[in-house]
Amino acid sequence: MEITQGVYMLDCTEKSHAYLIQGEENILIDSGSPGLAQKILDEINSIGIDPSTINHILLTHHDVDNVGNARILQENTGAMLWASKEDMPYIIRRKSRRGIKRIIQTFVRYKKPVINKVYNKYDIIGGIQVIKTPGHTPGHVIFLYKNILFSGDLFKITKGKIKLVSDGENWNKYNLEKSLSLLKNIECQWICPSHGSPIERNEVWENFINKY
Repeated sequence: MEITQGVYMLDCTEKSHAYLIQGEENILIDSGSPGLAQKILDEINSIGIDPSTINHILLTHHDVDNVGNARILQENTGAMLWASKEDMPYIIRRKSRRGIKRIIQTFVRYKKPVINKVYNKYDIIGGIQVIKTPGHTPGHVIFLYKNILFSGDLFKITKGKIKLVSDGENWNKYNLEKSLSLLKNIECQWICPSHGSPIERNEVWENFINKY
């Protein structure tokens, strides 16, 4: 699905979206649930982009359904893999996730990625601004590209309604609410979550961001 010119939601990652940006550099945001690597590569090809031209893979956070294909995509594209310093130990399985996520990681396996670079506070990668938003995970980040916000699991969008992920899946409620308070200062026209369909800025969005 093309959201705006050169920005795509990969349809094969419908349960936890990965996004592709064709710009000054070609960039993949998140990598979807384990087992989808070949479908992702095929879809990138079908868009008309050679996967070997992907420069960067940017991870929003450490959940299995966001990092699940990162290593295989690294190997097939040669892209640099980025993550937050705080989430890196969970991505490479040096630390165990908490709560229900610990159970999920026991049953859902993925090839361990190699993190090439970690985000700094004011990073801009291929025209994409990195914004630190801890709370859902210790090192959760969101991305702003032109007027498009890629929001990871900061919230989800269900049938046009914006909702928080359940408390049991969030790491720190206080930090999450601080991160949500940043949204009112972000100028964007499109909001693209990991879970749910992208939406254009509307009254639902305004009401949501003004809660925090």
